[in-house]
Amino acid sequence: MTPSEVVALAKEHDVKIVDLKFTDLPGMWQHFSMMAEELTEDLFEEGCGFDGSSIRGFQAINESDMLLFPDPTTAIIDPVCKVPTLSITCNIKDPITLENYTRDVRYIAQKAEAYLQSTGIADMSYWGPEAEFYLLNDIRYGQNQHSGFYSVDSVEGSWNSGREENPNLGYKPRYKEGYFPVPPSDTLQDLRSEICLKLMEAGIDVEVHHHEVGTAGQGEIDIRFGELTATGDKMALYKYIIKNVARENNLVATFMPKPLFQDNGSGMHVHQSLWKNGKNIFYDPQGYSLLSEDALYYIGGLLAHARSLCAIIAPTTNSYKRLVPGYEAPVNIAYSQRNRSACVRIPVYSKSEKGKRIEFRTPDPSCNSYLAFSALLLAGLDGIQNRIHPGEPLDRDLYDLEPEELADIESTPGSLGDALDALEEDHEYLLKGDVFTQDVLDTWIDYKRENEVDAVNMRPHPYEFFLYHDI
Repeated sequence: MTPSEVVALAKEHDVKIVDLKFTDLPGMWQHFSMMAEELTEDLFEEGCGFDGSSIRGFQAINESDMLLFPDPTTAIIDPVCKVPTLSITCNIKDPITLENYTRDVRYIAQKAEAYLQSTGIADMSYWGPEAEFYLLNDIRYGQNQHSGFYSVDSVEGSWNSGREENPNLGYKPRYKEGYFPVPPSDTLQDLRSEICLKLMEAGIDVEVHHHEVGTAGQGEIDIRFGELTATGDKMALYKYIIKNVARENNLVATFMPKPLFQDNGSGMHVHQSLWKNGKNIFYDPQGYSLLSEDALYYIGGLLAHARSLCAIIAPTTNSYKRLVPGYEAPVNIAYSQRNRSACVRIPVYSKSEKGKRIEFRTPDPSCNSYLAFSALLLAGLDGIQNRIHPGEPLDRDLYDLEPEELADIESTPGSLGDALDALEEDHEYLLKGDVFTQDVLDTWIDYKRENEVDAVNMRPHPYEFFLYHDI
């Protein structure tokens, strides 16, 4: 879509508001709105100013002025706003030099795609994220100097099987048994369908939706694969639509990796493949699980850099409540066909070239998709460039291996702090092609340590009172 076509689209739909959206460094969508009369073709050339010092991970107060440049190819009629609203995703530039802003996560994704082409290895990458989430009826939390708590609730929660509901009809999926009961046990079928229709209205192709393993309304909606930056755009829109449709139905959607104790967390398995001249370079009809040598090297890169990748693809302290053994979480750094306990899984649903891909299961939906996809691509390309072979596949259930067998299998970090340490030690592959700059990585590490790791570590945990108050 061109700028003139965007202006025509706004007039066709009698748009009243134009919403300019962009993503901050941690991954939250930000926006501001202008009246429709301000939408001209000049806006796409001249940009629109905003205060970069008020955005997490962006500018200092003495260099706050920044410019947003709308990308006309992303323009849609906002599917959740009641007032007719045109939504456009933007890139960020410096107002003085008009150069792209190096901490603009969308620009990082665009650089990753350009770097892929420059290597000659492939000219296209495809990405298919599978994000899980919980739809809750109530979420409360608080923290101050002398108290702290959280509480989540769901009419589907197994813990509510004995609650007075006048009447309580008893359809509460048992812990870890939410995959795939039909209604009435799955009370959220119609709501997920409503979300899917909104996603499709926004131009996002939906493939499947279903209840997930967790009690209390865990779900998954899978969207069709796409190119790297475009899929990052779609994931921002995906979260936005799910959260807003849930709120319209008096529910709250959370993409926290682990909101419930002793039930399944929410992951974001990422399917990926590389193509050149219209051919899938991951496909070899004679290879293990139909994988080519380049595909194996790509896996080798992912596994070699898995610990440092975790600082970007599993980027919250809560992520490491999910990455523990026993909950289908991929904590062992290995690969296998079909085996969902492996960090890298090779799906075997299809034997066709176009369906051959690898699935990296460690990411979770708290990540910034632009950064996560870019980092995964760079790790895989590093594997191909340096011919990093992943070794033999592990087709057994990794959780059933004997201790001496497990001792030879490396694990993902046990905490965000450990992951950040790994990123400090292993990040040269991210600097290739100037995709991630050292400034971006330093800012990311400092932000995560100060605002998340240290902030959580310094606060007493409620369970510590259970353990220690009477010592």
